[in-house]
Amino acid sequence: MTADSNNERSGNSSEPCEGPCDGEGYPSIFRDDRAQVQRRTLAKGVVTVGGIASALSLAAPLSALRDVDVLDPAYTGPVYEENIHLVDADGERIHEEDLEYGDVITVFPEPRPDIRDAPTLLVRHPEAEYADETALEHTVSGYAAFSKICPHMACMVSQVDGNILVCPCHIGEFDPLEGAAVVGGPPPRPLPQLPITLSAEGYLIATGDFLAPVGVL
Repeated sequence: MTADSNNERSGNSSEPCEGPCDGEGYPSIFRDDRAQVQRRTLAKGVVTVGGIASALSLAAPLSALRDVDVLDPAYTGPVYEENIHLVDADGERIHEEDLEYGDVITVFPEPRPDIRDAPTLLVRHPEAEYADETALEHTVSGYAAFSKICPHMACMVSQVDGNILVCPCHIGEFDPLEGAAVVGGPPPRPLPQLPITLSAEGYLIATGDFLAPVGVL
């Protein structure tokens, strides 16, 4: 990983909304960079860490910069399969040592990052902090992965408030330590979990597809 990539993951950049935005100033789901994750508080906008305002904003892969509404809606195959590598916004495979506890990034299935259901949130916390609601047999080395697509109206869950994953469209809140259970807002169910493990070389790979349907049922 490059130093620039590490800086991005540590939350040392913040970008304003560009293009069509919703009433709160957040990017519209159809124009959002699908890899973007921002650390914010719901009341104050940008949360401060150690007195420094931080936001984690990642650029999507070139193939994923297309608008969500023009991605192939006819694709019905699996998003992930066994031994599919998780890659970041630059197409780099994620190694076990890449994230620290508390980090959140967006990842994609390596061979098909541009399909509609590809965006995935990868979090890392101490294993002892995960509750039984998280399928612990599908986590590894403190890593857990969940779909980034909100099951309420298919917006991107693109903000983080403390440990809580937040969908800015209607302030749906999900707790990754509780299996991405809904802890606020209108979403009808948790974010689907992705089963993951480590390859022999120490890179994160899927062991299958999401454990539940992605998006709006």
